[in-house]
Amino acid sequence: MFSQIKTSSRNREIVVLLTNKFNLGAENIIARIALGYSLQSGCKFSPLDVKDSGGKEYSKNVLFGNYYPIYEALICTHYQINSKDKDLPRYFKLHLDDGLQRIYDDILDNPNLVGYDYLFEKIQRGLSELC
Repeated sequence: MFSQIKTSSRNREIVVLLTNKFNLGAENIIARIALGYSLQSGCKFSPLDVKDSGGKEYSKNVLFGNYYPIYEALICTHYQINSKDKDLPRYFKLHLDDGLQRIYDDILDNPNLVGYDYLFEKIQRGLSELC
């Protein structure tokens, strides 16, 4: 269905900054976290909300690895759409950009955040909301 996803041009720098801040190694790790964080927030977007695509480019394999079916199921469930929906790539992009911006805003609000503490706190909060 799609082979590439690009962040907005603003998020090109944010990907690098967050990857370095959290010492994550590969930039696709923060992208995966951002997707999950955005979905966990409960926000829903219109496919028409897509911003520019001048930022970091990820191939489907690099962004999702072997976990594409899981991310696809999360998006499809969130939007109540079929995996063949033409807007599926747009939803991925929207949540990627949204999640990156959310994490960046959290860092701006508290520049002394320690990377792993921040991530563990977000995971803990997300899991506790499931119960």
